[in-house]
Amino acid sequence: MTLKYVGPKPIISHTGIEFDTNKEDKYVYLPIVARLLKALDHEYIENKKYLCEEDVDISFENMMLVLEKYCPDLDTLLDKTNHNVEEEIEHNLRRANENKQLNSIEKEVLVNNIEIMHNYMLQRSVNKSVYYCAMMALADIVKKDHIEHITTPFFQKYMHVLHSLQGTLLAEKFPIDTALDVFEKDKKLFITLKVISIL
Repeated sequence: MTLKYVGPKPIISHTGIEFDTNKEDKYVYLPIVARLLKALDHEYIENKKYLCEEDVDISFENMMLVLEKYCPDLDTLLDKTNHNVEEEIEHNLRRANENKQLNSIEKEVLVNNIEIMHNYMLQRSVNKSVYYCAMMALADIVKKDHIEHITTPFFQKYMHVLHSLQGTLLAEKFPIDTALDVFEKDKKLFITLKVISIL
């Protein structure tokens, strides 16, 4: 498999397929993570501020090069046989067939809807796995280089990525405490992830 956008989390029932727009596909955040990995992984000079290049879209090819560098097991993550979503789909198919509240036509519709969304759910699982691999690499850079703060534009995707990084750092064996702050400068909003405690 490869990385590609599929869409929000599907809600599958015997009446149809809906999408939870609050649970976006992790693919949309991968370019942001790749840009941050690229921007933060370098030698640091004490008391010097570092600025990221202008906010330009990263190409798919460049994003993949970054992900290959920081996720050495990328091929394994992209292998569809390594995702437990297959077990989840099989479980949902069994439950659909055993559901005593649905008549035979409703069961058939539910089973068909689950099967229709099979590749969609598998791709979402692949995208999610790669996202969290890249997030672990980002957390490792923050720890290794004792990065005190990361400031980005106050956009939803950046906010999501910094919030994920905050959770990843907190889940470390030796948790790293952080805080997210929003501020305005030159009539533009920014968000800063401040690292409060780091070994």
